[in-house]
Amino acid sequence: MNVALTAEQTEGILQQVRAAKAASRTLAGVDTGRRNEALRAIADALWQRRGEILAANAGDVAAAQAAGEAPSRVDRLLLNERRLEQMMVSLEQLVALPDPVGTVDERWTRPNGLRIERVRVPFGVIAIIYESRPNVTVDAAALALKTGNAVVLRGGREALGSNAALVAAMRAGLMGAGLPEDAVQLVEVTDRDSVDVLIRAKGLVDLAIPRGGAGLIARVVENALVPVIETGVGNCHVYVDRAADLEMAEQIVVNAKVQRPSVCNAAETLLVHRDVAQAFLPRVARALAAKGVELRACPAALAILRQAGIGDTVRVVPAEAADWDTEYLDLILAVRVVDGLEEAIAHIERHGTRHSEAIVTADEAAAARFLAQVDAAAVYHNASTRFTDGFEFGFGAEMGISTQKLHARGPMGLPELTTYKYVVRGTGQVRS
Repeated sequence: MNVALTAEQTEGILQQVRAAKAASRTLAGVDTGRRNEALRAIADALWQRRGEILAANAGDVAAAQAAGEAPSRVDRLLLNERRLEQMMVSLEQLVALPDPVGTVDERWTRPNGLRIERVRVPFGVIAIIYESRPNVTVDAAALALKTGNAVVLRGGREALGSNAALVAAMRAGLMGAGLPEDAVQLVEVTDRDSVDVLIRAKGLVDLAIPRGGAGLIARVVENALVPVIETGVGNCHVYVDRAADLEMAEQIVVNAKVQRPSVCNAAETLLVHRDVAQAFLPRVARALAAKGVELRACPAALAILRQAGIGDTVRVVPAEAADWDTEYLDLILAVRVVDGLEEAIAHIERHGTRHSEAIVTADEAAAARFLAQVDAAAVYHNASTRFTDGFEFGFGAEMGISTQKLHARGPMGLPELTTYKYVVRGTGQVRS
């Protein structure tokens, strides 16, 4: 049962945000070299305190196991020395990336002599609201710090011990580098009302980024008074056109579904043109069955698969209405036979989440129409949806996948964690 926060708890969170705001002003005046030194100091502090971090994480893992959490959820929570080493590598890679802060996007001179520049600057205070994975604690804070932002982290209850130990190490690293430790804050009140305090802190929080399930993201988007970048939920589709190379289509569908099914860019629905359904569905079903995938099929797909004897070796069940809107994040795939490209696009428009959508076809005209008309952050021709990722796009780092249209769309790298200001230089001009 949810219990409203006390006045003391609410004020405590707001004090943390105010401290982050003050720290953000200091960070705005710090050059790239000092911020990179701070990231290296954070990496050193995390490693030096690995004993404390792993002990805290062991407590979180034991509690999750005692609560009967699924092995996949426990694994998302788990830290070990190898995963800490991966954090060190990620921090060093982040240091090597170019810093967008201070970059001049454009410059021009007006007829009256005014010189105008549009310059990239930090947002200020970014609130990151997320679930489960403690590695997000370090990743999100490091990305914010690299771009001169202070960060307020609000993770889930299940990872509180781990997150507290990680943030303590990061704050020690900042202090050792001569930067304000208040630039990284962890809200330890995990009641859901603590989220509302952050997303309504207008004038203190400059941007909120929710990372997690559909419920969390909807809560933030629907209740926020501060700007929000909506991320994550991916009901992604692969459409196999009648002109598809079926061997290629099989490889793409299997990869998009099973390469890592628990992430937002995995395919959740397969759409197949009626003209190739008889030939394609049995072969792709067998390939998916070998990976343990359950199929939830429309009547036409179900009939084809049963006629081919697929139901004897593969778990195939009739699709229900909810299946077309479900982000399974599991080895489950909805399957529908469509009459053509127009019906496929209409299905995606009705059920998609504007994340990642793919067409497999040798028909360039069909591909061009799909790429132009499908409304999503990333659209693919003859490639897996699994490539929607900051690292795969060559950005080097990623805060998340934005499924909205304003400010940022798709994988959010370092430039997307900045905004801009106009810097205007004159020689005494006044407006007449």
